Amino acid sequence: MLDKVNLAAAAAGLPTQWAPETVAAYNGDHVQVVRMEGEYVWHFHERTDDLFLVVAGRIRIELRERSVELETGEIFVVPVGVEHRVCVPEGEALVCVIEHLGDIPAGDAGPSVAGAPILESR
Repeated sequence: MLDKVNLAAAAAGLPTQWAPETVAAYNGDHVQVVRMEGEYVWHFHERTDDLFLVVAGRIRIELRERSVELETGEIFVVPVGVEHRVCVPEGEALVCVIEHLGDIPAGDAGPSVAGAPILESR
């Protein structure tokens, strides 16, 4: 790819929540944009870290032992094998996620939830 990508524009054009779209690939990884709202399913990745960059809005990455709040422009890496879920405390967030090519966004939770909104009660 030799063109630039506007992450906010790419994410804003997505038709549904929690359905990532790959906008670039490099070194065996893919750069995705995702519109997020509500809460996603608890999961982990068996062979890759998960990098989250908030393009717009606010998210909370819940780990079993703590939570990490991210604002626009902030990043956080969930290490391989660490169980986590992403929550959007209010409204919607636009997020760039970098994962290994071929990995399922919902990790061990399986492809049946990948790209589907998973809302859980607390």
